[in-house]
Amino acid sequence: MAAFSKYVTGKNSSIAGGILLVLYLLKRRRGTQKRNGKKGGSEVVQNEKDGKKDRAAVDKVFFGRIFQILRIMVPQFFSMETGYLALIAAMLVARTYCDVWMIQNGTMIESGIISRDSALFKKHFYSYIKVIPAIALVNNFLKLGLFELKLRFRERLTKNLYDQYLQGFTYYKMGNLDNRIANPDQLLTQDVEKFCNSVVDLYSNLSKPLLDICLYIYKLTTAIGAQGPTVMMTYLLVSGMFLTRMRRPMGKMTVTEQRYEGEYRFVNSRLITNSEEIAFYNGNEREKLTIHSTFKKLVDHLHKFIFFRFSMGFVDSMIAKYLATVVGYLVVSRPFLTPGHSRHLTSTHSELLEDYYQSGRMLLRLSQALGRIVLAGREMTRLSGFTSRITELMKVLKDLNSGKYVRTMVSQNEKDSDASQKLVLVPGSGNVINRDNIIKFDHTPLATPNGDVLIKDLSFEVSSGTNVLVCGPNGCGKSSLFRVLGELWPLFGGSLTKPERGKLFYVPQRPYMTLGSLRDQVIYPDTYEDQQRKGISDQVLKEYLDNVQLGHILDREGSWDCVQDWMDVLSGGEKQRMAMARLFYHKPQFAILDECTSAVSVDVEDFIYSHCRTVGITLFTVSHRKSLWKHHEFYLHMDGRGNYEFKPITEETVEFGS
Repeated sequence: MAAFSKYVTGKNSSIAGGILLVLYLLKRRRGTQKRNGKKGGSEVVQNEKDGKKDRAAVDKVFFGRIFQILRIMVPQFFSMETGYLALIAAMLVARTYCDVWMIQNGTMIESGIISRDSALFKKHFYSYIKVIPAIALVNNFLKLGLFELKLRFRERLTKNLYDQYLQGFTYYKMGNLDNRIANPDQLLTQDVEKFCNSVVDLYSNLSKPLLDICLYIYKLTTAIGAQGPTVMMTYLLVSGMFLTRMRRPMGKMTVTEQRYEGEYRFVNSRLITNSEEIAFYNGNEREKLTIHSTFKKLVDHLHKFIFFRFSMGFVDSMIAKYLATVVGYLVVSRPFLTPGHSRHLTSTHSELLEDYYQSGRMLLRLSQALGRIVLAGREMTRLSGFTSRITELMKVLKDLNSGKYVRTMVSQNEKDSDASQKLVLVPGSGNVINRDNIIKFDHTPLATPNGDVLIKDLSFEVSSGTNVLVCGPNGCGKSSLFRVLGELWPLFGGSLTKPERGKLFYVPQRPYMTLGSLRDQVIYPDTYEDQQRKGISDQVLKEYLDNVQLGHILDREGSWDCVQDWMDVLSGGEKQRMAMARLFYHKPQFAILDECTSAVSVDVEDFIYSHCRTVGITLFTVSHRKSLWKHHEFYLHMDGRGNYEFKPITEETVEFGS
């Protein structure tokens, strides 16, 4: 052992540690390449399987994802985020030096007590009292930096994701066109918060131990030689490789946990959203079964996760805490228990105690820092799960904003047995032409996003001033037609000529009432500044309300700025009339009225349709009322079997409805 010890110098130890680290990284890289190289069978299916298996691992892909997100959270070098990162780093350095000073000063206090040296005791005791405020300030500055950095990271990432999520109709497409993400609300709120907290905690939990290791290795190497720190670093590498392999399932389990949490949250919000319909059906028992079933999936998974963490916690505690301490005791005791060791040949009892306390505590702190580094791997594995979910959301948002979506498509071989009639559907292959005062479908297939063809070849033309009544049985494609018109659904072929989005307005059967004032209900989605820019006064808004017989609401509330829960305050008929007042405010070229006067009396309905013609709004109406045929010049009838007819309404036209 003595012959070996003479070669264990600080330089040789550093070289050996570097070689071990390089070998460890090369081994991990070969393992990652080997896993990524296993491919076979169908490319699409196999890639999905590989993605699900490896997407939550701590590997090269994980670090690439982290850097991609960090570029969003820290957009430039000179920013507040960089300042807080620097503050945290400075406070970590200061706290490490405080720890070293506390060890040295504490050793001298104990030395003064043991040696009954009152002067030595008082000197270092008063020094300790003097630095207490500075140490407390360092600790709280560190906490301030961590909390602020978490909040700023969350703010940056949340704003970036919502900018993409609310760009165009992406929020609609994610839930209705693309089926890769089931619960975007879970990702945009809870997962983003957990990710940001985990990143900042990992930065703190890695930086402090790494700094401690560097400082204590330097101090211990100058005090007891390089052999002790070398043994501890070797132990770190070996135990780290072992525990990293053991923790592999944790990332995937984190992804599954968040998915089940999202599903559980969804079924609860769904119950609140549809509470009235469920109450009419007396469906509380059925909904309870659904919620309990979803919650049971989450609980069963959490039980497995808890047991896995218990098992890993046991292994982590043994290897990263207690065995590291054992190794530390063996290393620090060697100079004291080896007879004739050159370090303590002439040391007195007091010097032995002082050396043991100082070196022993530093080595103990080194072992604790090594243990925290090893345990940080557990947090990194869990972080890989959140990172996977956030980057998946970012990828889907990017795809949707570029016009791409992924959805299970209906097989046309099953829908059509005649191969000659087979229709090849390519989402987005149609051509949308923006032109004022005309709507024209030219050989356009009407199909749902999953490829279910409703009408193979739709062709008709409507000019401004020509109202069209759209009729047919449920499921024939009336709503699908309007979704294509509103550019919510992709065009699968042909061409569509229409005004730009802002000149086409949709009024549904159950109008949406926004959060805000009475004015906001009329001008939505405009703001008060938009209203002023258009030069529309509050008196004109009052006329719009009077036109739909809602002027009494302004008198009742007393002010345009009155804020209420308008979804509850207004009745069904009042909400429909409010939507028509909104239509009069925007004055689009074309308006789609989807059963939007079903709760309105016939006389008010007649006035609304007459006023639309007066102000030049051309209407596409879905309604089953016979009384509305007189307000239209053409009708578009779909039979639900792929056929349609577009004809003028004449005296010979057979009107149907109620």
